[in-house]
Amino acid sequence: MGGPGRGRRARRGDIRQAILLLLDDGPRNGYGLMQEIEERSGGTWRPSPGSVYPALSQLEDEGLVTMAESEGRKDFSLTEAGEAWVEENRESVGSPWDTTGRGAPKELGSLRKSTQALAMAARQLAHTGTPNQLEEARKVVDEARRRLYGILAQSEEEQEQAGEEQD
Repeated sequence: MGGPGRGRRARRGDIRQAILLLLDDGPRNGYGLMQEIEERSGGTWRPSPGSVYPALSQLEDEGLVTMAESEGRKDFSLTEAGEAWVEENRESVGSPWDTTGRGAPKELGSLRKSTQALAMAARQLAHTGTPNQLEEARKVVDEARRRLYGILAQSEEEQEQAGEEQD
């Protein structure tokens, strides 16, 4: 379930509960559900299409949600049975997006966005960069990796001192 500083991974039922709770606020498409869960979790839980769409299909089969297609967009909403489920279970379910990232630092979301931006830049460079640019980029990434491991190796006291020196 993760070491210090990590939140627990989402359990199988979390995505179903999150979908039902979000649809109680109003209709959404699958992509909108994924974005809203990521936003509400502070970036610590980013469900994949491979978990959201099968869950939506299952919820539809169970009669808890219904899908309406309009202009090529599939919007899902709660049925009366889905609304009843939310009403009966809201308190016991709580907010699945809050518990998934429990124990994870708030900064995790911004770190994840930064690493994704770095990966996008590296992909763009891989497609359009010259051999010299690719070699320079490799050196930058290798140095960043070494520095990250250096941060992990620091004691808490050393981290505080380094933070004070940067201020």
